[in-house]
Amino acid sequence: MFYEPAKNNHGLRFAPFKSCIVPRPIAWVSTVNAKGVINLSPFSQNNILGWDPPYVMFSAFTRFDGRRKDSVANAEETGEFVFNMATYALRDAVVLTSEIEEAGVDEMAQAGLTPAPSRLVKPPRVAECPISLECKHYQTTILPSDTPTLYNSVVVGRVIGIHIDDSIITASGKLDMVKARPLARMGYLDYTSVTDVFELRPESASENSVIGMSGGRVASS
Repeated sequence: MFYEPAKNNHGLRFAPFKSCIVPRPIAWVSTVNAKGVINLSPFSQNNILGWDPPYVMFSAFTRFDGRRKDSVANAEETGEFVFNMATYALRDAVVLTSEIEEAGVDEMAQAGLTPAPSRLVKPPRVAECPISLECKHYQTTILPSDTPTLYNSVVVGRVIGIHIDDSIITASGKLDMVKARPLARMGYLDYTSVTDVFELRPESASENSVIGMSGGRVASS
């Protein structure tokens, strides 16, 4: 089949676009507002943008009444946010925090999660998450919507601090993602998590090097 998104002429009961780019990891973004109230929201439109230095992004559509998501407003106003890894074990809490839209509500407390102090930024990280990235807001890019008055906010942050739970660090010095089981969105109401990992190594790579899929050497020992 072929369809044009602007015409939405796919003929299917459910729009397929969000299921065409999967899996998408869930960024559980914690921020604080000017009054210090914690906000925690999951975003499935996110990813790494670079590694030297490291940048990450999350994208949020405005609410249909035109208000920006609290995570976007807080990150811009305070200049900081934390990018927490959502996991399969925390899936129920992820859903709960996605349902709360009232401004000024501490979603972390509502979900029974533990705020852990960050080292370099004010927003707390989620103690139950195996990985948390402390970020400084770098920029927000606005992507226009086909719906008047609405838009997408693409929030980019520079990662300035990384917390990793020692329990997912292997003896070889790698991170065990099967043990962490990161949660990811598959489109619709479908999700998945990491339960299997395999390695692909270019023939030119030695056992003591890691070669990026682009062909660039990113690490060696």
